[in-house]
Amino acid sequence: MFVDEAKIKVKAGDGGNGCVSFRREKYIPKGGPDGGDGGNGGSIIFVADIHKDTLLDFSGQHHWDAERGQSGMGKKMYGRGGKDLIIRVPAGTLIFDLDHGILLADMDTPDKQVVIAKGGKGGQGNFHFRSSTNQAPRYAEPGTIGEERNLRLELKLIADVGLVGMPNAGKSTLLRAISAARPKVADYPFTTLDPQLGIVDMGQDRRLVFADIPGLIEGAQHGAGLGHAFLRHIERTKVIVHMLDLYPSDGSNPADNYRTIRRELEAFSPKLAEKRELIAANKLDLATDNEAIDKLRSDLSDKTVYAISGASHMGCENLLEAIWKILQEKKQAEAPAGPAWHPVA
Repeated sequence: MFVDEAKIKVKAGDGGNGCVSFRREKYIPKGGPDGGDGGNGGSIIFVADIHKDTLLDFSGQHHWDAERGQSGMGKKMYGRGGKDLIIRVPAGTLIFDLDHGILLADMDTPDKQVVIAKGGKGGQGNFHFRSSTNQAPRYAEPGTIGEERNLRLELKLIADVGLVGMPNAGKSTLLRAISAARPKVADYPFTTLDPQLGIVDMGQDRRLVFADIPGLIEGAQHGAGLGHAFLRHIERTKVIVHMLDLYPSDGSNPADNYRTIRRELEAFSPKLAEKRELIAANKLDLATDNEAIDKLRSDLSDKTVYAISGASHMGCENLLEAIWKILQEKKQAEAPAGPAWHPVA
């Protein structure tokens, strides 16, 4: 089951209390203070795990508590510190403070670690408070309280390429054709219910990560169909591949379908709508002539349209090469400029 939002409460461990104790040994009638310190409480630490792809673990468990520190003991013995609680979340998870509405951490890189709630500090035992004027202190510090937060977790999948389009446009079929991902496909009008990730190996150490987003329909911005909640998963992508069905089963115009989805993207996020885009006209294997693809290219004369077939792999290699080229151009454009080089006189 795919879950991309969750609300939880985390509580770091409290620090252990310091100890009030006095030395008691045979032949030593006036032993001094020897109360030990309390241990520190455990912290709440989030870790980005590339082996997780859903927030399902948080659906049935809403309270996450770290271990508190033990209290100090006599003979200057320290209390044991509480164990940190490690919470593993999918890479791409955003962690918000629910009470203050602020972003605490973006787990955007694998194995990234962030301390979200710090454990309390252990209190000092009475051994620390002895002095020339107070040789028998009968007090010790209490441990401090561990931090407590109400959190909202939001998952945004990390991918290079996002596939968008109407239901039954062939996004899942394409993903199966170019990667090892196996999203469900069918020979009847059908749409993916959950986002899917697929890794495309193009050889020569070239790899692409694709995200297949559930199909959109007109009015998604108002909650129609699956809505456009899943579009958050392509906000991190660098390129959008807009899939069009050359032969829609409902007899609609592919160019009109393209414009419909564009309006939904713009309504969701202007920034998302400005991403680099490629148009892939799918189901070329059903064509008996060039009439459909020629008409689409004429209707979208200001766009570059790639004719492909996810079922037969026709044109897929050209599409992947075009995507790779765009990604390399973006990588070079975003690379920091090196120091200016000047020849030595």
